[in-house]
Amino acid sequence: MVVWPRSIEEAAAVVRIALEHRLPLVPFGAGTSLEGHVAALAGGISVDMREMDAIGRPSLDDLDVAVEAGVTRRALDQRLRPEGVFFAVDPGADATVGGMVGTGASGTMTVRYGTMRENVLALTIVNGRGEVVRTHSRARKSSAGYDLTRLMIGSEGTLGLICEATLRTHPIPPAIAAAACTFPSIDAAVQCAVGVRQYAIPVARIELADELQIEAINRHDETSFRVAPTLFLEFHGMSEADVSAQAQEAASIAAEFGGSGIEWASDERERRRLWHARHRAYDAARALRPGRAGLTTDVCVPISALADCVTAAQADIAEHHLTAPIVGHVGDGNFHVCVLVDPNDAEDIARAEAFHGRLVERALAHGGTCTGEHGVGYGKTRFLAAEHGPAGVEMMRAVKHALDPHGIFNPGKVLG
Repeated sequence: MVVWPRSIEEAAAVVRIALEHRLPLVPFGAGTSLEGHVAALAGGISVDMREMDAIGRPSLDDLDVAVEAGVTRRALDQRLRPEGVFFAVDPGADATVGGMVGTGASGTMTVRYGTMRENVLALTIVNGRGEVVRTHSRARKSSAGYDLTRLMIGSEGTLGLICEATLRTHPIPPAIAAAACTFPSIDAAVQCAVGVRQYAIPVARIELADELQIEAINRHDETSFRVAPTLFLEFHGMSEADVSAQAQEAASIAAEFGGSGIEWASDERERRRLWHARHRAYDAARALRPGRAGLTTDVCVPISALADCVTAAQADIAEHHLTAPIVGHVGDGNFHVCVLVDPNDAEDIARAEAFHGRLVERALAHGGTCTGEHGVGYGKTRFLAAEHGPAGVEMMRAVKHALDPHGIFNPGKVLG
């Protein structure tokens, strides 16, 4: 069954029906998640939240806005920008806010503005009893009880139904500049990103694409980037002089690691062209081998371990003859690999899954995580015990049972 609630009251009624009949309940936003979050593994009710798409009036004094769960990222951006503010979490896909909350989304601007955990102030949810709960006030900080808001962020629909969110907004910077810079090796590009962070340059975005990904972007979007490991950067400031100073400092660090061919984009049209190419990296990657499916994965490691992990991943890809471009939010240690596989070839899929396992094992060995932003879904459940230990997973199970005693919320996800 698929239902489209149009209000919090209707959403609560759906949860109560699911409880009465012990039906699994799977929230659905835009369907852009990558770890099977919206798959109805046990049947039941798919709760499509896209009819709940109201956006409240932004408060320019408090720099916040209340939105319903079905609001998409692009619709929110179009509503906010005429007011002179923006919402900073930018995962690339036109995801819904509810889905972004559920997966703990981040994106290209995380390095400066944070993830959903830093940008969601409060939530309205329906709990495991069919009751409507507000998790927090609009105040910017509180010491009153447990942090229910952050408990729900990243819960992937397993603890309750997210209906509304109060989001933090940011003033649009008066001056913005973007650039693309190429490097002689993937290691040099990553070391440059590490250097930019170490020198505390307040870069707004710093994204990595390896040479195969750049080749894919050029083919797919008819661009002419030099085919080499590339960093895409963006700088925000209060004045052109401020942005120029940041850019010059970053360019100086890039030069130390062999960076060259810097392409600057100062006007909005050029910046949008540059970031459009980066955001379409997944589609471009898949177009390298038409008819193949993309097995996508992400890991996140401490910034000091990033160069080792990325170069080891590239060596692994070459050794096993995989087609697998790499992109990454390297400013916060997060990178993604898209392995192109033949969905009808079990051996091909097995090779990709084996690579995935080695990638995660390597990240955990460096003190990292099995997923920086994709979430667990049911694709990464097998890695949770290795990352958190049996006692940590058991604590999660206890929370799940306490808030969802009948196990109706998105069964089979996160904890299996």
